[in-house]
Amino acid sequence: MSTQPEVPLNESPLLAETHARGSRHRVRPVASWREHHGWSAAASLRRLTSRPVGTLLTVAVMAIALALPLTFYLLLGNLQKMGEALGQNQTISAFLQVGQSGTAADLMAKKLRDHAEVASVTVKTPQQGMDELARMQGFSGALHTLDDNPLPYVLEVLPRPDASADRVDRLVAELRDMHGVDQVQDSGTWRQRLEALLGVGQRVVMVLAGLLAVAVLLVVGNTVRVDIASRSEEIGVLMLVGASRAFIRRPYLYAGIWYGVFAGLLAVGFAVVVELALAEPVERLGHAYAGKLHIDVLPLWLLAAVPVAAAVLGWLGARLVSAWQLRKAA
Repeated sequence: MSTQPEVPLNESPLLAETHARGSRHRVRPVASWREHHGWSAAASLRRLTSRPVGTLLTVAVMAIALALPLTFYLLLGNLQKMGEALGQNQTISAFLQVGQSGTAADLMAKKLRDHAEVASVTVKTPQQGMDELARMQGFSGALHTLDDNPLPYVLEVLPRPDASADRVDRLVAELRDMHGVDQVQDSGTWRQRLEALLGVGQRVVMVLAGLLAVAVLLVVGNTVRVDIASRSEEIGVLMLVGASRAFIRRPYLYAGIWYGVFAGLLAVGFAVVVELALAEPVERLGHAYAGKLHIDVLPLWLLAAVPVAAAVLGWLGARLVSAWQLRKAA
């Protein structure tokens, strides 16, 4: 962007400043301020559309930078749901001592159902366990040789979905200490590893979002810097006739806002495309796991907030660079 298109006379900031000075006594200050804001927004938009290739490249780079944290947020949310469906809250199996009666098993189950961290308790009888073994290949013949059923009662304890790994660990320790419990099988290590991985993923998304926000600021700032440098003579004339810095930089601030709005909308489009691309394979995976898996889409409030946040970043980048450039030119 070494050259800039000529600015029509009716869009020249110099003419606008002269017109504003001439009509200062006829127009109220608030109306004049509002009029110039409207002119700045429209003029900056026309200037961006007058160079579509450069504007599109800048907006595309910003959109990719904004879409990356959205994509990672989407993947992290679906990974968390996948962990919940495939084992984050897996059932804890408490094997009672051989010889415990069904009445004792029912009493223990009733006591556990009142526990704050327990969602449900299922009692599996020795006969049910024997039937499961009989359905497994290679065990049916061996079971016929047994004189009696050696399997104990089993309590299948399902922790609450919102129970953390530490609270589930305490629940497992309480089960092991209960009278009549022989052995407890738990996937606590799996839960702890999954929660640790999700915590790392959330921190990575936050750091990535911060770095890419800085990248958006730099892209907008560099674009505005080049634009100001190409119009240094015009800005010098405006300063000579008494134009304020706020008046001069206002169109550039609106240009940064337009860059941010367009980039935010395009980033939302990229995120929706990623959602659509993941929908079919996740649906096939869900069928493989008996419908337990479902894709988690990005919330509407987040999609609506992206263009707003991008506009703020664009304004901030333009504000910082334009203030610095105008101080140099003063």
